[in-house]
Amino acid sequence: MSQSNPTSNANVPVSEVYWSLVAKADKKFSKIRDLPYYERNRYDTYFYKVFKVYTQLWKFQQENRHKLVEAGLKRWEIGDIASRIGQLYFGQYMRTSEASYLSESYIFYEAVLTREYFKDGILQDLNLANKQLRFFARFLTVCLVMNRREMVYQLVNQLKTLVADCKRTFQDTDFKEWKLVIQEITKFLKVDTTSMNVRPLRYSLTLDLHPDSLPLVVNAKRKLKLGDAILCSYHPNEVKFSELTLDSFRMLQCLEWEPSGSFYKVSGTASTGGQGVSYSQEISDPTLPPNPRKAVLYRPSITHFLAVLATVCEELPSDGVLLLYLSASEYTVNNVQPCDDTTKFSEINVMNCSGYHSGGINLGAKGNGGLNLIYPCDLLPFIRRPLFLVIDSGNSNAFKALSTAVKGESVAMLLSPSCSSPIHGAIDPHQPSGSQFTSFLTAPLQAFLNLLGFSGSDIQMDQLNKAEKVLSASLNLWGEILASSDALHPVWAQILGDPFLRRLLLRFIFCRVVLALYAPTFNKKEYLPDCSPALPDSVLPTTHSSITAVQQLADIFDTASMFNMSEGFNATL
Repeated sequence: MSQSNPTSNANVPVSEVYWSLVAKADKKFSKIRDLPYYERNRYDTYFYKVFKVYTQLWKFQQENRHKLVEAGLKRWEIGDIASRIGQLYFGQYMRTSEASYLSESYIFYEAVLTREYFKDGILQDLNLANKQLRFFARFLTVCLVMNRREMVYQLVNQLKTLVADCKRTFQDTDFKEWKLVIQEITKFLKVDTTSMNVRPLRYSLTLDLHPDSLPLVVNAKRKLKLGDAILCSYHPNEVKFSELTLDSFRMLQCLEWEPSGSFYKVSGTASTGGQGVSYSQEISDPTLPPNPRKAVLYRPSITHFLAVLATVCEELPSDGVLLLYLSASEYTVNNVQPCDDTTKFSEINVMNCSGYHSGGINLGAKGNGGLNLIYPCDLLPFIRRPLFLVIDSGNSNAFKALSTAVKGESVAMLLSPSCSSPIHGAIDPHQPSGSQFTSFLTAPLQAFLNLLGFSGSDIQMDQLNKAEKVLSASLNLWGEILASSDALHPVWAQILGDPFLRRLLLRFIFCRVVLALYAPTFNKKEYLPDCSPALPDSVLPTTHSSITAVQQLADIFDTASMFNMSEGFNATL
């Protein structure tokens, strides 16, 4: 080690060196903890500085553990360092989307759990109990994102037990906040069931086409790839855990690589105990391209949202596309109607379109003076860069006003229906499991089955496997049709070579086909999603390939009577 190593001065007691390192690490950690999940280039410098200190501190306490314990070092203090390192790794994952950071975060958190660093004296010290509770909450988030559901359930049980014990022991302390945390994660797990998922939400090369195997797009003048994504979701009383809503969670997962074969590994594999071999190998695959970077925003003010959007656009590579996902309740000014398909967008000035100013969405609580309202006009400065827009809101159609902009890039838009389709057999018309449109984009087969009123216990595994093959074949067929079409708009052609954006577009086609043929929404425009620019007629719901796809799926689950599959119907698109 270099001369700057704190152990180089033999006259300084080991304990003093250690606490000096702790103070230095705490100071740097406090500076980095609240930095935003954007401005990645600026943040990298801070990360490496603070991480260098914590690496030095961790190694020093390992090499001098016996002397430090004799000097009064407590086990919870070791756990506190490990927990902070895990927190640092997870923060860096959220800023970069590099799976290796997520893996390292899991390793450190799991080591804290299995070695029970916080156990001794936890019910004698309220501060120590709160450290353990915060540790559980952070580790739960890591496990959710990493799809370690068996560990999630284990942590939830331990969290419930600890909160109950703390309530009895510290009777004068209010643990209402932690009861709410338990309620949130319990509801999240109940709604986000994986029992019906035959495939992971992530892009799996075992199930999806390899990027090198995608069909050649004949109409592509340039090839763009997904570089960054901004994910915003907020609905009153929505399912969420901490600041990760169910819809944002699904989109976050959908925009990452699933290492080949890892989804099929047996659950409950023996823990590494913090050694970090199998977890790292499982989630990090050097043969895969890097994950697109993602910024997840929860209830951002418009100023914060625009700051993130501007920063991400500034850092976007020259061949990159920015995916902007907005899922929120609609907001419309009274007596002013948003632009719709009857408006001839090409004949109006975008600034004069009522929908341009009134058809906003609300990314926060009402009554805050409009600080959380986002309108189509707010996005105008950013269409100078390639933008892939996914709007999931009752006012989504208002954002078509952006297609009238005469300067900048043409925007690729996937727009949700203004109304969610009724679930077959459901008494409550409200969607209990997140957005229906987002569900179709992230887990299309599960969305299809949810629409028909099926639960996990209603479906046999051989049915799911058959349906998955039918859906996969249909999506690939539509992809080939688009790639070979001379009528494909250049906006779609330039992104069709990106595996993530291609998959979203093809699943949009599937969503549109299903809802167009679904009997309760047949020929009802308000229940159909839309896109801009328009896709070729060869993938409309009226085509043979579209009707065949739904017919085959319906036959598997004996639900043909729920669809109107007469070829040539006059679908309102």
